[in-house]
Amino acid sequence: MRRRPQLSDEVASHLRSAIMSGSFRSGEFIRLDETAAELGVSVTPVREALLTLRGEGMVESAPNRGYRVSPMSGSDIDDIFWLQGQLAVELALRAADRAAAGDLERLGDLNERLRVCVSASNASAGSEASSDVERIADAEWCFHREVNRIANSPKLAWFLDTAARALPYRLFARDPQWGVVAVRSHERLIAAMRAGEHNEVITQTLVQFDDAAARLLAHRRRLAESAGGN
Repeated sequence: MRRRPQLSDEVASHLRSAIMSGSFRSGEFIRLDETAAELGVSVTPVREALLTLRGEGMVESAPNRGYRVSPMSGSDIDDIFWLQGQLAVELALRAADRAAAGDLERLGDLNERLRVCVSASNASAGSEASSDVERIADAEWCFHREVNRIANSPKLAWFLDTAARALPYRLFARDPQWGVVAVRSHERLIAAMRAGEHNEVITQTLVQFDDAAARLLAHRRRLAESAGGN
């Protein structure tokens, strides 16, 4: 089981996702009282979360006014995904060199779990029920955690995990086609690892990062256009 995060960590995760997805726009102030009321928590974990995000460069402090969202351009998002992609590729290549038959079988089982979750959600017309989103996001996380375990490079995996905190996984998990792409890419990745085809391992690892970046940028454009129309 994963360690349950501190409340301030959960608030920070929520705010990261909102900032990355464009729900909070660059320059917009994040109000402590309003955020605390929305999340059903006290002001303290919100304040702690904002201090964390300031250290990550996602928000900046405005004297006597609180915290506002730092500028986030399309190039910034491309850079975030590029960095994660490079780390993930190296881990996947190391996993491909180390993977035994049992490892590949576990990866197949984990991908099947994701496929079932995605299929069930899509069968209900892309249900956005919290339970469906959480199951899909968790299944995807478990698959990549297993790849990183096989790679046996804990420090590199830690860097990837740290970089990946910025990704709005629940936004992706709500997208019916994102899950379909993930399952297909995982299948091809496992096959490439089994065959020792390093170029295909690289390709299938980067497929998901390129796809997620494109979906996130498109989502942010839609939000910006909607806000402009209002």
